[in-house]
Amino acid sequence: MEVRIQSIHFDASDKLEAFIQKKAEKLEKFCDNIMKVEVSLKVVKPETAMNKEAGVRVLALNSEFYAEKISDTFEESIDVCMEARYIKLYKAKEKNQG
Repeated sequence: MEVRIQSIHFDASDKLEAFIQKKAEKLEKFCDNIMKVEVSLKVVKPETAMNKEAGVRVLALNSEFYAEKISDTFEESIDVCMEARYIKLYKAKEKNQG
């Protein structure tokens, strides 16, 4: 699985990239045909607290899932997006098995 991280108007730290990689790898527990995970990060309003936006696109063999969230930290935004993808992939897996 390829994980692509795009940070807009700033450089993502190694720690943040490792956090994203770990969260993306967890997706494979729910779906073994994931080809790519694309994560975009940007600061939407620098003057406000809730300004860290993360978008997560999961490209699987026959489907595509997307989630987006703005939070106080990138980690929080990524957590919410990934959790939404875990649930969606789990439900899709159950549906295909049932």
